[in-house]
Amino acid sequence: MDGMEVKLTAEPWRDNVDRDMSLAEHLTELRSCLVKAGAALVAGTAVSFYYQEQIIEALTAPVGQLYYLRPAEAFMIYMKIALLAGLILASPMVLYQLYSFVRPALTLREKHYALCTIPIIIVLFLGGMLFSYYFVFPRALDLISMESYLDFLIMLVVPFGFVFNIPVVLLLLAYLKLLPVHALGKYHKHVILAAFILAAFITPTPDIITQSLLALPMVVLYELSLVLCKLLLTS
Repeated sequence: MDGMEVKLTAEPWRDNVDRDMSLAEHLTELRSCLVKAGAALVAGTAVSFYYQEQIIEALTAPVGQLYYLRPAEAFMIYMKIALLAGLILASPMVLYQLYSFVRPALTLREKHYALCTIPIIIVLFLGGMLFSYYFVFPRALDLISMESYLDFLIMLVVPFGFVFNIPVVLLLLAYLKLLPVHALGKYHKHVILAAFILAAFITPTPDIITQSLLALPMVVLYELSLVLCKLLLTS
């Protein structure tokens, strides 16, 4: 009995794994998660559409008054902004529903990590967009109309939201043993080169300063990811 008790308590993080689910139960759970995520997106889009004027006023603050070239342009701009802002507002619920779907396959420790990761992803994504809006975007303004301005802004700002989640992605890959921690430290020069190549494709202007403002955060975040992986996963 003593040996059995030791075996049962040897992995305390694995004592809360949900039972296996059938295919039908998985499909039912997936449908439920998609419906809830879709409802959150619709609600977020509706709220964003209601505050459309305030959102556009905030987005166009760096340049002031802009104009529409075509009658349909205003409608398309309103829909783009409403959907994008709605997705940002709904992102906590969307990410939580993604977590809810994969939760039955996770151990208690993995559930804890996943729940902690959701707010981190959102904060980093918003932080990346704010960084681009305040520090990168003002250097790259060259616009002719409301549509071109907002398309340009979205194209430049949104990628920064994804770039700022590099530490989360690398930590997850290292935790899942898909990317060995020791391998991260071997590719500093490759990462720097890849960051500038990627920045050249992502940024819509050939300005080297704008490209550097995207590439340098990628390099810094990679180095930060390396430090975090060594601290959290090799201790």
